[in-house]
Amino acid sequence: MVIDLKSSSQSRPTIEIIEVTDPQEIAAARLQREQSDRNSQWLQQHISEVSAPANRGKIVCIAGQQAFFGDDVREVVARATAAHPDDKGWFTQYIPRERRVMIYAHQR
Repeated sequence: MVIDLKSSSQSRPTIEIIEVTDPQEIAAARLQREQSDRNSQWLQQHISEVSAPANRGKIVCIAGQQAFFGDDVREVVARATAAHPDDKGWFTQYIPRERRVMIYAHQR
């Protein structure tokens, strides 16, 4: 299912829902999700290395259970996808310059 929010300056946003039934598209999406889950799990296991002081203020791209660092997101993604062209579950994240305590709150 794909949800597409469309908006124009003269109308209210509309939501378009498309059911994907093509087995190849479903398989590709499932593989991408599995790869993303593996990359996320790898990041959780290596977070202290990834967030080391030398990497602060940089962008990291995780692909193929490997970290790629740089100052430009396009360049980092290009290096990661060149090294792991079959991994479609890559993702990027900014590593803050300073360590901070993050407090999340939920109010009902």
